[in-house]
Amino acid sequence: MKHHKLDSSDIFFFKDLLKDAAFDDIENRTNYSHDHTEDLSVIPGIVLKPKSSKEVASILQYCNEKSIPVTPMGARTGLSGGAIPTFEGVALSMEKFDQILKIDENNHQVTVEPGVITQVLQEAVREKGLFYPPDPASKGSCFIGGNIAENSGGPKAVKYGVTNEYVLNLEVVLPNGEIIWTGANVLKNATGYSLTQLLIGSEGTLGVVTKIVLKLIPHPTHDLLMLVPFYSASEACEAVAAIFKHGIIPSGLEFMEQDALLWTQEFLGDFSLNVAENHAAHLLIEVDGFDLEKLMEDCAKITEVLEGFQTDEVLFAESQAQKDALWKLRRSVGEAVKANSVYKEEDTVVPRYELPKLLHHVKRIGAEYGFKSVCYGHAGDGNLHINIIKGDLSDQQWNEELPAAIRELFTEVVALGGTLSGEHGIGLVQKQYMDIAFSEASLNLMRGIKKVFDPNGIMNPGKIFNS
Repeated sequence: MKHHKLDSSDIFFFKDLLKDAAFDDIENRTNYSHDHTEDLSVIPGIVLKPKSSKEVASILQYCNEKSIPVTPMGARTGLSGGAIPTFEGVALSMEKFDQILKIDENNHQVTVEPGVITQVLQEAVREKGLFYPPDPASKGSCFIGGNIAENSGGPKAVKYGVTNEYVLNLEVVLPNGEIIWTGANVLKNATGYSLTQLLIGSEGTLGVVTKIVLKLIPHPTHDLLMLVPFYSASEACEAVAAIFKHGIIPSGLEFMEQDALLWTQEFLGDFSLNVAENHAAHLLIEVDGFDLEKLMEDCAKITEVLEGFQTDEVLFAESQAQKDALWKLRRSVGEAVKANSVYKEEDTVVPRYELPKLLHHVKRIGAEYGFKSVCYGHAGDGNLHINIIKGDLSDQQWNEELPAAIRELFTEVVALGGTLSGEHGIGLVQKQYMDIAFSEASLNLMRGIKKVFDPNGIMNPGKIFNS
């Protein structure tokens, strides 16, 4: 579909509409040309920062009539290229939608705008004794709207689920400028198709979310945390399913290969944790709830399960400061890898029992194609982040041979019952592999849905699908 390139009349329209919230200078356009995906960047024609649903509607209606591409943007912390304005056009930043509109303590709900930082929301509801569990590694900077766009997860997903399990209703501006609500502020809803769930994870390709109603739950009063060193990374993966088979559901169960921890310690300048040379991998295991005695029993059961594996001494966090330090190590792995080397990150997910097989395939394919990988992730829900390190690979190997290796990896992932992305989305960088996970019939259904919402193809074009 042919898109209109911005001209002076378009710039004038946007500046007249938004006054001092429309930017066509090169500095602003460059700042909004990328997210956290590798080193990819495309400079948009203009950056717009509306502050109301009505302004968003006016922007989309104008762009729809003139076939101007629009890329919605949150905090730009994404890792699949979803916020890169591939076709230039409008970079639509939602950063001024930053209000928590209502915390409904009676119904355990919160109404929030998409530009609110996830951690800010979590802290605000916690003051009321309430809990919003989805907690991406970037929770201190990412926006709720971006979490909606990618159906984000994080460590707590293993017990509490991902973003879509907490979204009740959305206000959405459609590409033609119409404003709709997708659902109702109720816990049960069997009324027609679920437009709410369809919008979650749609990566800004169907419309622009301007208000969000979220379900909350009571905040746990206690948590316990342990770090377990394994001499074998494969055994660490095997231990994950064993813990669940003994009837324990942790609130966090994270896997980190040795290099993931070592690189993060160097990145943070914190070497207080002793990572021995024979510690191939670690599991970070958390349990939470309202009964401390029950949690201690769960930790005892976990320790008992771990006796069936080759581990070194288990570290139990003895203070909140030690818990915070361990979680900081885990949450900083992605940044540490990025700072260490040119890399590509694959966000694979398989049934948790298949994790050892997935890790085996990762290392086997790496050996065949000559690349090093650093793996970490949410082992409790089978979500392994595979960081492929460029290292000594030539540009030719990196650009021409690596896609074949990734295709082989994804083929193995799907054969194990998994899929391409657990929480980062498809965006720009994984769309060429969608045929591995879906039949042509399924892809055509998705393309058809896109066309119903966005017949002129203005919403975040070039994402999810190859065509």
